[in-house]
Amino acid sequence: MSSKQYIIEVNIKGTKPKPYNILIGNNLFETLALELKNSQLAYRYAVVSDSNVSKLYFKKLQEAFDKEGLPCLLITIPAGERSKNRKNKELIEDTMLENNMARDSAIIALGGGVVGDIAGFIAATYNRGIPYIQYPTSLVACVDSSIGGKTAIDTKHGKNLIGSFYQPQKVYIDLNTLTTLKKREIREGLAEIIKYGIIYDADFFDYISDNISEIFNYDMDVLNKIIKRSCEIKGFVVQNDEKESNLRKILNFGHTVGHAVEQLSGYLISHGSAISIGMVIEAQIAAKSNILNTESVKMINEILSSAGLPTELKSNVDRSKIIETMKLDKKTRKGNIEFALPKKIGEMYKDNESYGIKIEENLIKEVIDLSK
Repeated sequence: MSSKQYIIEVNIKGTKPKPYNILIGNNLFETLALELKNSQLAYRYAVVSDSNVSKLYFKKLQEAFDKEGLPCLLITIPAGERSKNRKNKELIEDTMLENNMARDSAIIALGGGVVGDIAGFIAATYNRGIPYIQYPTSLVACVDSSIGGKTAIDTKHGKNLIGSFYQPQKVYIDLNTLTTLKKREIREGLAEIIKYGIIYDADFFDYISDNISEIFNYDMDVLNKIIKRSCEIKGFVVQNDEKESNLRKILNFGHTVGHAVEQLSGYLISHGSAISIGMVIEAQIAAKSNILNTESVKMINEILSSAGLPTELKSNVDRSKIIETMKLDKKTRKGNIEFALPKKIGEMYKDNESYGIKIEENLIKEVIDLSK
């Protein structure tokens, strides 16, 4: 496996610039520990992980930390989306408080998107803000949730409704962690990776399409390329629009419908699968609105199908509740559901320079009712 490392800079613009790096490489636990020792980021570290990931990687992290004389405390939550809740947030916070972790502490988020989201949110509010590091171990987290500073928990009312924008100090993407992922977990991440091709880079879309089999055969050169390009795209978008005033909205393609589908299934439909279904339905909404041509809709369907991702709504989702659930989404404005819609593969549609597109409910309902 290649030992080559890549660094992608994310320079968040604004009155208080918050630059940080994404490091892509192999076996990064020792690098992490050495850099933390040299930077003196914190005195103590809370390592937030889940019941699966902690068994795979915490021992390696602890050995690296012990070597550099860095104290760390492991706090685990059950694996799965249902763990991203107030109860587990409180559990982590109380454990840190009981262990006298103060402002000179920092958090390491060791895991997938659920761990990264909840750990980042705690970092944003614990002692009014302490640093945190993202060490993603799922493909979805590597290319999406670990980058950009969106942190949150879910509630019974919807996904990610309680949260904060809070940027990490650094993101460590360890390609070795991908070797332990099952094919279904690779598939989950591919939904977000395909999204980047649709919203920003037609050549990247073609590259993914041409290399589906290589991706599922764990070709590390191909995985390295698609992760690197995905991080470059997301990094560029979020550094120019940290708090989603306009450009960052393009990252929501597939997520307006997708989050509703995910929630209505009781999270039995995984995030990647829900986003895949969401992209298909939202592409159909774009076509019905004369924004996207039918050939592009077909191409989106085909690439998702070739990746083994679902493109149709199943019977375990109540279609009649999708619109009402979308209205609770944080992207809704003045009661209107906003979508980010593609104009063509590699480019998103703008209405009066805004990427947030309002669509009539009747049209949305028509597309949802017609989707199989």
